[in-house]
Amino acid sequence: MNAGIIIELNEIIRQRKENPSEGSYTCKLFEGGDNRIIKKLGEENAELIKALLTETEDKIAGEAADCLYHIMVALRHKNVDFGQVLRILEERHGLKSYGQKPARDR
Repeated sequence: MNAGIIIELNEIIRQRKENPSEGSYTCKLFEGGDNRIIKKLGEENAELIKALLTETEDKIAGEAADCLYHIMVALRHKNVDFGQVLRILEERHGLKSYGQKPARDR
């Protein structure tokens, strides 16, 4: 697994918000503001739910990727870096960094 893609994607989304470029889908989402981003996030979540009920593993993974991307855009729109989400996950699960085993209860 290459978790580095999350870091790359987070950086691309940050750059698109700070330096909009014509024709960029990400920039169009940002330009649409809350309503467009939330609507798209809802649509993608619905597609994932449907895929979980009726589709193949590959289709489910594709829909999950779409959801994750739109979550990252929504977070950046609200100035929440995805790194904050990862840090919270690490804290909740006793991990210091990706790939480390959780701390054991004593």
